[in-house]
Amino acid sequence: MTDPFAPAKLGPITLRNRVIKAATNEGLAYKSRMTQELIDFHIAYAEGGVGMTTLAYCAVAPDGRTDGDQLQWTSEAMPGLRAFTDAIHAHGAAASAQIGHGGPVADPRGNKMPAIGPSRAFPNLAGRVTRKAKPADIERVIQAHGNAAKRAVEAGFDAVEVHFGHSYFASAFLSPKVKHRKDEYGGSLENRAKVARRIGQAVRDAIGDRIAIIAKLNMTDGVRGGITIEESIQTAKWLESDGSVDAMEMTAGSSLLNPMYLFRGDVPVGEFVDAMEQPMKSVMKVAGKSFLKTYPYEDNYLLDKALKVRAEIKSPLIALGGIVDRPSIDRALDAGFDFVAMGRSLLREPDLVNRIAADATTPSLCIHCNRCMPTNFSGTYCPEIIDHSPRTAGWASGATTL
Repeated sequence: MTDPFAPAKLGPITLRNRVIKAATNEGLAYKSRMTQELIDFHIAYAEGGVGMTTLAYCAVAPDGRTDGDQLQWTSEAMPGLRAFTDAIHAHGAAASAQIGHGGPVADPRGNKMPAIGPSRAFPNLAGRVTRKAKPADIERVIQAHGNAAKRAVEAGFDAVEVHFGHSYFASAFLSPKVKHRKDEYGGSLENRAKVARRIGQAVRDAIGDRIAIIAKLNMTDGVRGGITIEESIQTAKWLESDGSVDAMEMTAGSSLLNPMYLFRGDVPVGEFVDAMEQPMKSVMKVAGKSFLKTYPYEDNYLLDKALKVRAEIKSPLIALGGIVDRPSIDRALDAGFDFVAMGRSLLREPDLVNRIAADATTPSLCIHCNRCMPTNFSGTYCPEIIDHSPRTAGWASGATTL
């Protein structure tokens, strides 16, 4: 049996244990800069015992932000990003940065520039038309991932997690449901996977083995006509043979087509309506119950699909989905996974890892109500334990950035 709390190698780095805080949108950046509130959000997980915490959704380009305040790899942001890694390291954990481009999931209203995707589509989550990416756009986005990875190294991160899931830019190209092209990036899976593979190679070329490279890869979009598990396995094989990644985290669902496929449990439609701005507030009122589908929660709920990937590739894999306690951790590790990623359970109890390490019978207090999800728009928190955003008073008139 693998000890989840013993040190473990991930590519060129060694983590103090095998538990990773998953990338979940914090909603605590301001004008694409770091804030102390965002640092404190992750310090809680470092103090709580994770081997590595993941700073979510760091956009590689301004048109790739999924909200206008989202972190971006600019020169102005670098001091704050360095302050983040210094703080996490001071508490004994490693720091990973999720890098990606939102593609059709990006927020054109907040970004004040069009969203781009593999094909023209209406509407995206902001109710705006997604512009078809030209070859020059694709080249720009690929190169931007390499540049972001270089900056992650400069800022002191121990790993980057390249986002190939949830209908973001690379994932949208992989999905036959989202993508309709007749050029070199369309048609066959080999063509559809070119963007992801070229991004992976650009990141590897940019940083070599100075830090770990993780790919977050969709196993399914959760909709008919989307990417299939067989296609995902083949893409994983290509990434492995390319040598562009040190590990893969298998995920599922689509922020455009079926967001709840990744988040099993209750669906708080009313809270989503309250949190959204127009025009999506009205859309959610009318169509929320049909768009936000309900999937019953169970521990290790993505493991069955991920096991099919595990059987076909040799690279280290990170298990995601319903990892909440020692039995669910052990089930994933005993099945051949190398690390586990925890999300909502840590939001409910940031010190859960330390408590599980001390007592293997420790249960998770997360009830999978998913009321934390709508708080992404205003500063993520668990409504079961606090009743307000971690954003400080006066945030709207100007948060303090680092």
